[in-house]
Amino acid sequence: MKKLSVNRRTVLKGSTAAGVALSMPTFFHSKAYAANFTNAPTGSSVTLGFNVPQTGAYADEGGDELRAYKLAVKHINGEGDGGMLNTIKPLSLKGNGILGKKVAYVTGDTQTKSDAARASAKRMIEKDGALMITGGSSSGVAVAVQGLCQEAGVIFMAGLTHSNDTTGKDKKRNGFRHFFNAYMSGAALAPVLEKSYGKDRNAYHLTADYTWGWTQEESIKNSTEAIGWNTVNAVRTPLGAGDFSQYITPVLNSGADVLILNHYGKDMINSLTQAVQFGLRDKVVNGKDFTIVVPLYSRLMAQGAGKNVKGIYGSTNWHWSLQDAGSKAFVKSFGQEYGFPPSQAAHTCYVQTIMYADACERAGTFNPCGVVESLEGHKFDGAGNGATEYRADDHQCFKDVLVVKGNENPTSQFDILEVVEVTPRSQVEYDPKIFGGNLGACNAGKA
Repeated sequence: MKKLSVNRRTVLKGSTAAGVALSMPTFFHSKAYAANFTNAPTGSSVTLGFNVPQTGAYADEGGDELRAYKLAVKHINGEGDGGMLNTIKPLSLKGNGILGKKVAYVTGDTQTKSDAARASAKRMIEKDGALMITGGSSSGVAVAVQGLCQEAGVIFMAGLTHSNDTTGKDKKRNGFRHFFNAYMSGAALAPVLEKSYGKDRNAYHLTADYTWGWTQEESIKNSTEAIGWNTVNAVRTPLGAGDFSQYITPVLNSGADVLILNHYGKDMINSLTQAVQFGLRDKVVNGKDFTIVVPLYSRLMAQGAGKNVKGIYGSTNWHWSLQDAGSKAFVKSFGQEYGFPPSQAAHTCYVQTIMYADACERAGTFNPCGVVESLEGHKFDGAGNGATEYRADDHQCFKDVLVVKGNENPTSQFDILEVVEVTPRSQVEYDPKIFGGNLGACNAGKA
């Protein structure tokens, strides 16, 4: 396994991008913030920490996250075509960095392990002077790193994390999430599943054994049981198991006619592929065609599983086929840079970086407490998925959620998923108190 990689420092320089939107002037809050805080910048640049899984079960997602982060830095610094800086409104960024300082970055490998991710983030904060940490493709990692950032007095902009806990029982004042959560997946999926498969179904869950899997299992069970489905069994599987045959075999004689895979990344690719190889999709149980559901999808996972995803429903945070101005701008920029469309992981990480930078610009400070105030309750549009808000009560982002299905007749290697429904925010919103937790106070750390 590769060692942590956190020593690479990059500064992207260039003239201001043509066409960068200047939809709002820089806004300075009336509240004054102390000049002394963790890693307060003194030079001509500021450093961000991109902490992604470069090894492990979620490495494919991590690679796309890192591509998006690098693209966001280029756009913030004024290189390239500006991407979503041309579409997000309101936006105070000028394409000359953040508050006139060029953006630099360091990278780390979380290895999809909480301890490794914390060590990587700690090193970026203490040795590289990172003002903000972002990234990860595991909710276990997100929760661990968010706690560290709260203690250190820096901002954490969560990457790909879908557990209810991230902005629920484990939420922190210094942390924000753009990605949707398991509750929203259940709320969006259940009506579509009922319409497609009816009320009388028996479901068997295979679940990744950590915080994300637990909360997704709970949310999908609650949503499907509410439409009349029966839960036959729910079995926990270790992250990175590889061989899921011992978990799939019992499904054959369980009386279940639906298999719900609460897996992500390579685990989902392997479990789905093996379930198909075991003939589950060809079975008829209880007089019904056996079906499989993947509640949390990504284009990268679907591409890895190939034809096995055809007709299988799931949900996703964003998809490259969306035709709104923000999505089209991002797809164009990313495609020109890398030669293929971005994943939902890339999208959320790109947006998180832009929103952090814009929050600093609007607040007129890098002080994390000023950034927190700037982001809490912030509403914007033009980033895909319609009108968006970072809810002040729990720092969860609310926007439209996509229900997707494996494309029966793909036209390319990237045309693997089709959007079958755009679920409005109103259908997936919930009382912030239901998941518990306390944001606590902002921590600006120390000089």
